[in-house]
Amino acid sequence: MRGVTEAPGSIDDAPLLDELMPWSVAPLRFGRSWVVAPDPRTLRARWDRLTAAEGAEREALFRPSRARTPSSAVAALPGQRTGTGRFAREAGPCPAPVRVALGPFDEQWLLPDHRLIDTARPELWRVADDSQLFAVEQGYVPGAGGPALLVTAALPEGRSPAGRPGRIRPLFRRPGGQEPNLAPGLLPFLSGRYGHEVDAREWLAWTLAAARPSPAGCRVPLPADPEVWATGVALGRDLADVQLRGARSGTKPRLPGGRRPYVRAAVPARPGELVYEADDEVLAVGEGRVSPVPAEAWEYRVGGVRVLEQWFAHRTARAEPGSLEAIGPAAWPQEWTSELLDLVTVLALLGARERERAAFASVPAAGREELRGAGVLPVPDRARRPASVLDHQEEGPEGQFMLL
Repeated sequence: MRGVTEAPGSIDDAPLLDELMPWSVAPLRFGRSWVVAPDPRTLRARWDRLTAAEGAEREALFRPSRARTPSSAVAALPGQRTGTGRFAREAGPCPAPVRVALGPFDEQWLLPDHRLIDTARPELWRVADDSQLFAVEQGYVPGAGGPALLVTAALPEGRSPAGRPGRIRPLFRRPGGQEPNLAPGLLPFLSGRYGHEVDAREWLAWTLAAARPSPAGCRVPLPADPEVWATGVALGRDLADVQLRGARSGTKPRLPGGRRPYVRAAVPARPGELVYEADDEVLAVGEGRVSPVPAEAWEYRVGGVRVLEQWFAHRTARAEPGSLEAIGPAAWPQEWTSELLDLVTVLALLGARERERAAFASVPAAGREELRGAGVLPVPDRARRPASVLDHQEEGPEGQFMLL
């Protein structure tokens, strides 16, 4: 491919993602781990246990923080039908859990009740719909390999596997895929540069392929060569489809050559450890066996953390007896095994293209001066703020409605 192996320009001169995709939101902060679980049944059981308790017992189970107690008065989350009376009086049914991306490639379930979440970032909930995608910029970890940017259709929590705060960047500023979250003038600049109309999804595909980490944040090279751009966009579309697990293309990711991970020995009720046997491409889940598991899947890391190990830890960590966190499945559910098989496929496909992706980080690229000359930079302050919502009502504390 022309351009990718040429000498790179200045790394520090490549524009920051923060300049090109200017509206970003800090990570969510749940404040209490029991509001998230790998399965919705667990959340309903925890809700029932909490609402059956009264007084001091309910407060202890709730785990109050400075931001939330059972007496906090809080508005409803946008798009969610949950109570806004003080939780100390709550006796109603459990709200329908929603999917969230707790970490890279780890979709879990959340109780979408604003009274239970310390910092829920309502501005993200206002733009979360079937047309939205969230680019999640990973917190910088010196020397760590893996992608600097991931994409998810689920509302992301926004922290890296190592716990470092990243930034959440919605692709669109308004519901319905309206108003791309891009620097004004960027898409016309790219369209002129590459000789065809570039839209927001093409931009995101390039960014997934080419974004590289730096202490200042993700940097995004913008190559002069249209062929390099087209090749990177094609790769980025493939990466996005795998990361979204085929949700937008309608085709689930599959390993090449007809390979497919299978359960060779059933996962036990309470697997104690996760071990990879490289010679046989076997993933040992306690006494359970899954294979074939390509080495690329086992070695795939984000922010220096092995994704498969963290996924397993989120489902097997010990909880304090008597706490809401301790309420969970009595045995390893079958659906977790199915999710594990899908995750192995996703990580193997991404890992197999890591070297190809990493090559785009060194392409010769437009620098800030060229973008300033084109009027793309500097970014106006209004582009860094969420879009206003003037045709929308949301329920405030204690049932009061508010206009935004």
